[in-house]
Amino acid sequence: MKIRQPLEMLYKWEQETPNKVYMRQPIDGVWHEWTWKETGEEVRKMAAYLKSLNLPAGSKIAMISKNCAHWMISDLAIMMAGYVSVPMYPNLSAGTVKQILEHSEAKLLFVGKLDDWASMKPGVPEGMKCISFPIENYAHKEYDNWKDLVVNVTPISENVIRDPQELATIIYTSGTTGLPKGVMHKFYNFGYAAEMAMPELDLKDDTSFFSYLPLSHIAERVLVEMGSFYTGGQVSFAESLDTFAQNLSESQPTVFLGVPRIWAKFQQGVLAKMPQKKLDLFLKIPILSNIVKTKVKTSLGLLRADNILTGAAPMPVSLMTWFSKLGINIQEAYAMTENCCYSHATKNDNIRVGAVGQPLPECDCKLGENNEILIKHEALMDGYYKNEEATKEAFTEDGYLRTGDEGSIDAEGFLKITGRVKDLFKTSKGKYVAPAPIELQIEANNDLEQVCLVGSSLPQPIVLAVLSETGRMRSKEDINASLEETMRNVNPNLDHHEQFKKIVVMKDEWTVENELLTPTMKIKRNALEKKYNTNYEKWYQESSKIIWEN
Repeated sequence: MKIRQPLEMLYKWEQETPNKVYMRQPIDGVWHEWTWKETGEEVRKMAAYLKSLNLPAGSKIAMISKNCAHWMISDLAIMMAGYVSVPMYPNLSAGTVKQILEHSEAKLLFVGKLDDWASMKPGVPEGMKCISFPIENYAHKEYDNWKDLVVNVTPISENVIRDPQELATIIYTSGTTGLPKGVMHKFYNFGYAAEMAMPELDLKDDTSFFSYLPLSHIAERVLVEMGSFYTGGQVSFAESLDTFAQNLSESQPTVFLGVPRIWAKFQQGVLAKMPQKKLDLFLKIPILSNIVKTKVKTSLGLLRADNILTGAAPMPVSLMTWFSKLGINIQEAYAMTENCCYSHATKNDNIRVGAVGQPLPECDCKLGENNEILIKHEALMDGYYKNEEATKEAFTEDGYLRTGDEGSIDAEGFLKITGRVKDLFKTSKGKYVAPAPIELQIEANNDLEQVCLVGSSLPQPIVLAVLSETGRMRSKEDINASLEETMRNVNPNLDHHEQFKKIVVMKDEWTVENELLTPTMKIKRNALEKKYNTNYEKWYQESSKIIWEN
């Protein structure tokens, strides 16, 4: 198979379907559209402007913005101008902004749609050139405006082709531990991941995507951005968190990627309108069942979706089963930044609940020491930028990528994630505990939003938990009863040394802003431990099974 580059795909659609709408974005509630021709024109103008700056070949250009049309246009312009993109999450602290911009040696920064640029802006090194995205609603007046910079520019007319082995991007991982590391990917890797994966998911030119998870994350970038390039499909964006549900319902994409937290919120939204007992009753009556399923799918925006995916974190089996009863069959996928989001995916006609699918074509997967999942294929990262030691540690001697995840593989090649190799902790009894599979069972309780099992140096583990929206609406007595029931249901399934002694209900949510979650909503276990570990012994000694943090 010939592996084509992202730029080649832009040229293909510019020529073959110039007037087809490629991107749709709501601005003040009104949908704005960009055809492939209009997209190409904006890319070519900005690429010409970037070239006029005469930056050294291979210079790094950073982008910081929530998802929008100009995020993808700027990415293509950086490619066309001959530079390397450095995408950044739109919710970083100023310190992380500074660390990434300095470490990558970025020469220029695109600043776009952001909720709190004022708190992030101090991280921009003094004197760094910044370009504001042009949409008036989120333009930054203190910087040169995209629209003004390209108004008199002659667009690049030739179809620039980059060497497949050239560095395309440095993606800084969200970092559950320590500082983010810059993952290097060449153009070939993006092409390989897209060309090989899209046919497996049966994505065609009538595919439509909904983009809301950060494009700076490898999953959204490969599935949505590269997926749209390599299928010629359409991308619709969410305007804001407040309009997310409405924008998704209006878009009705054929492909939707959610993370477990989104699926839990969808479930809470459905149950707020129709309590579980009523829902169960309606689903037992054939005529009503079809009506209810269609209504729920339509309101969620999933009526047309034939690939409904989840990834980034483990998905509770109970949650997947709940959605399947509504005719929403969720396909788990598994990959990481370091393997260019190319590893395992579940096909919509071969779902095995509890597994993350089978390996994608030409992806070799095996288990190493401590059942660590090892991956090998042609699109693995070139390494971590300016970090040879970490790069060396990331690979086995025979070239497999160490994922850090623990797993099991069945006879048909279905992979099940059983935990993180490095998340194992030892109780004071000297027994090792793998928290992830236990946390998944606890998360089946709809009153809980976030769960972290801890217990290093304690006789038995304890659970730190944050209430969900549903849980926060219930009385303390009801929550206590609900959590005690979870203890009674889950603990008998565990080995004795894994059984948790207490559930501690936390006072505050764990968020990106208080640095207890990564930008991709993964719990920073180390940060939680540092914040709360001085309380573990005290909580453990309390007489109640359910403890409320003061």
